[in-house]
Amino acid sequence: MARGRTTPHDRALGHSRRNLLRAGALLALGGAVAPLTGCDLLDRGDGQDQAPDPLEPLAAQARELAARHRAALAADPGLAQVLTPIADAHEAHAAELAKLTGRPAASPGPSPATTGGDRAAVLAALREAEQGGREAAAKLCAEAPADRAALVGSIAAARATHVEALK
Repeated sequence: MARGRTTPHDRALGHSRRNLLRAGALLALGGAVAPLTGCDLLDRGDGQDQAPDPLEPLAAQARELAARHRAALAADPGLAQVLTPIADAHEAHAAELAKLTGRPAASPGPSPATTGGDRAAVLAALREAEQGGREAAAKLCAEAPADRAALVGSIAAARATHVEALK
C-alpha cells in the first residue's frame, strides 16, 4: 500500500512537505559522504588488505624446496635422475597453489647453500626439508576446506614419496 498523503478530491498520491525534506536531506548527506569514501574513511575492507590465503605458506615452501633441489643438482649433476623430478613436482605444486589462491607465484629467492661435495649430507638435508614439508602439508590438509583438501593432500603424499626417494 502506498504511503504519503492523498488529496481528498481525486485520491491521487501526494507528497508531504516532511517527506520532501527528508529526501532532500538524504541526497545532501549522500553528496557530502561520497567524496569521503575515496579517503578510506568508510572503507569496508573489500580492497587489497585481505588476510593472506592459508595456502600461501605451502606455496612458498614448495618454491623453496624446488630451489633447494635445483641448488643441490647444480652442486652435484650426478643426482639429476633423483632430484630433477622432485624439483619439477615442487614447481608444479607452487604453480597450482598460485592458481588456487589467485596470487601469482613469486619468483624463488636465492638458492640455499648446499653442503659442498658430500652427497650423503646433501641428501640427508633434502630428506629433512621434505619431511618438514610433508608434516606442514599434512597438518594443513586436515584444516583445509573440502575443495582444497584434495590438492593439499596430494602435495603431502608427494612429499612423503620424496622422502623415500631421497634415501
